[in-house]
Amino acid sequence: MKIFHGSQSVIKVPQYGLGKVGNDFGLGFYCTESEDLAKEWSVQPSSDGFANAYELDIEGLNILRLNTPEFTILNWMAILVTHRQFKLKVPVAGAAYHYLKSRFAVNVDAYDVITGYPADDSYFDFAEAFLNNSISVEQLAVALRLGKLGEQVVVKSRDAFQRLEFAGFSPAAAVFYYPRRQARNETANREYEELLAKNDFHGLYMNVILAERIGNDDERIPRNAAP
Repeated sequence: MKIFHGSQSVIKVPQYGLGKVGNDFGLGFYCTESEDLAKEWSVQPSSDGFANAYELDIEGLNILRLNTPEFTILNWMAILVTHRQFKLKVPVAGAAYHYLKSRFAVNVDAYDVITGYPADDSYFDFAEAFLNNSISVEQLAVALRLGKLGEQVVVKSRDAFQRLEFAGFSPAAAVFYYPRRQARNETANREYEELLAKNDFHGLYMNVILAERIGNDDERIPRNAAP
């Protein structure tokens, strides 16, 4: 697998154990299979970045592929609420926070590599809206495809880190890639507003999931699928 890590610096040897525990899937080295996306993620409004390239030998590795029908959107949500900080704006959100972790949790630390939706910028806002009972699980599933952000690849285990081989880097100019990042985010937000304007109140909201004690086997919960 060839993957790219967007950064403000060139990283020839990624270090196991570094990073932020509060990222989407916990501690790990966050990458993407898209060089352009890595460049977008690497830049700041007035700071250029780099897309660092790596070859990862995945033979024999234990890979958690969240965007497969084996998992639902609520598995992804459970992982997020375990690692990220959400604003719990309504009473149901507190109960939802604990219910998702207890009923849909996935032990990400049992895997070498994880692939799944990223939750930066607008995508985190969509997840937070669902947690706070503002959108349905069906709307969340649609929202995660808006803006075509794709998947992230997270290198988790020491074994996986040792298999990373640096394959060079390419510069990312902020003047070009930051507007692209902003445009992608704006597109997602605009399409999200259009989604909400349809006033679909018949979907499966968090309060119903709690009231009916719904689990992963419920056919109403959207199964994940690769973007």
